[in-house]
Amino acid sequence: MTCARRTGTIDTVAHSDEDYSQALRTLAQRLGTSTSYRGWDDTEHDVSDATLRQVLAARGYATETTEDVDRALEDIENAPWRRLLPPVVVTTQGTEATVWVHVPHGNPVEVSMVSEDGDAIEVPQADVWVDPREVDGRLIGRATFVVPGDAPLGWHSLTATTIGEDNTVRTSDTVVVVTPKSLSPNAELADRQRTGLLAQLYSVRSTRSWGIGDLADLEDMVDIAGRVHGFDYLLVNPLHADRPTTPVEASPYLPTTRRFFNPLYIRVENIRETALLSPKQFGKIQDAAARFDKANVRTKKLNRDATFKAKLRALERVHKVERSPARESAFRAFVEREGTGLRDFAVWSALAEKFGPNDPAWTDRAAHPRTDFVLEQRAKLAGRIDFHMWLQWICDEQLAAAQRAALDAGMEIGVMHDLAVGVARGGADAWTLGDVLVSGVTVGAPPDNFNQQGQNWNQPPWDPDRLREMAYVPYRDMLRTILRHAGGIRVDHILGLFRLWWIPQEAENAGGGTYVEYDHEALIGILALEAERAGAVVVGEDLGVFEPMVQEYLTERGIFGTS
Repeated sequence: MTCARRTGTIDTVAHSDEDYSQALRTLAQRLGTSTSYRGWDDTEHDVSDATLRQVLAARGYATETTEDVDRALEDIENAPWRRLLPPVVVTTQGTEATVWVHVPHGNPVEVSMVSEDGDAIEVPQADVWVDPREVDGRLIGRATFVVPGDAPLGWHSLTATTIGEDNTVRTSDTVVVVTPKSLSPNAELADRQRTGLLAQLYSVRSTRSWGIGDLADLEDMVDIAGRVHGFDYLLVNPLHADRPTTPVEASPYLPTTRRFFNPLYIRVENIRETALLSPKQFGKIQDAAARFDKANVRTKKLNRDATFKAKLRALERVHKVERSPARESAFRAFVEREGTGLRDFAVWSALAEKFGPNDPAWTDRAAHPRTDFVLEQRAKLAGRIDFHMWLQWICDEQLAAAQRAALDAGMEIGVMHDLAVGVARGGADAWTLGDVLVSGVTVGAPPDNFNQQGQNWNQPPWDPDRLREMAYVPYRDMLRTILRHAGGIRVDHILGLFRLWWIPQEAENAGGGTYVEYDHEALIGILALEAERAGAVVVGEDLGVFEPMVQEYLTERGIFGTS
């Protein structure tokens, strides 16, 4: 999609032209931005033009004049015709999906599709005539192809080949995501009620904890809950990573990333290499752990900072231990599997340690992970980058151990993870995923009976257009990492996969926002696909103000609710 982008604020211009206002609202609606909404008290509220301009500006649209708005509308209409293939096609197994292919009018085109397993999938052309369209001075035609309803679940590749205007071969690829009609792990639990526990892991300590409940404590809890009490699952708070510096964020719902895990929950003594430390070094770790003996039985406020600092020093000692060839190979395989996402997260963590999470000394010179400054720092901080990747590997190992313990104890589901709504501004995801997270707005909730000015959660939202342009890969990778060792996942505010309340930074309070819609069929379909592959159940927290179709749709896709 091409559109004029602007910088700065736009509230200073008064817009009283009715034609302009109508055009602005048409553009907003075309982009899934609500021009009015029904509040908690069933009252209809109009969204101001100023709010619409601010939200659209955050999405990259210049809207100061009627001409700007008309140009944006024209660009939106022409955008599909300017590309050979769409960036992604998300469909449901059992339903045929239409794929539009755009070529210079009259030119031939061939389309082929290959499954993620390498098998060819026939994609026939439909006998559908669509009038050609003039775009940028050229006449463009549309050919319609059909992905069969019996295509297997997964992430497949579709390729279109045609002849360009200069007689050169032109090729384009897209991703076809086939998702399950209904989630089978949830369906298997429909025969009877399952019971489980909820634990804020950081608060549940044992005599071996370091003042904070950890993954070894989780392993013990699921064993007792399953083997002794017959529970089927244990739901934990979000275990997402926080910034690698103090003070430690107290709320697990305001993480720096939703993909990776918090090393605060590592049990140092359970790392295999800890046993290989010299007696002197091992003694230092024992001494560090012993300092938290009183904190483990104290009911006063948790001292997360003290635990984090002590564990970090201990983990640094263990990281220096030479790993066996098999262990080194396992670590490097983990790094390779997690790919660029893990490396970029580790780079951010190392930079945040060196300069401070929001220090202009580096943030002004490192707008994204590929700047020259960052490439230079990668070389200087190679050791710390490796350390932060290693921490995630250890988290992965201990999470796997907890889920194994749950299933061995007879739990049917096991550990159920909690997915927070979003991430902190200025954190790792905001930096590594800057292309798909929107700056200039935050998400929250409109006013209600308990919060007269609404709620601002201070979290940047996904950009629905950019997320689609990236074929939802950042979203998929996040889900895969969380679900790898999970028997289930609770999605906090699952309504956010349908729409989110965006609050412009210029707004006086959280009430000065509006709803922005997301492609819920794509987001929930991908959630169902990744959960299906992990054998995990999905529970959506569906409290709040929402349209009646939301719960109907979640039920249709086999996702449990909480309301």
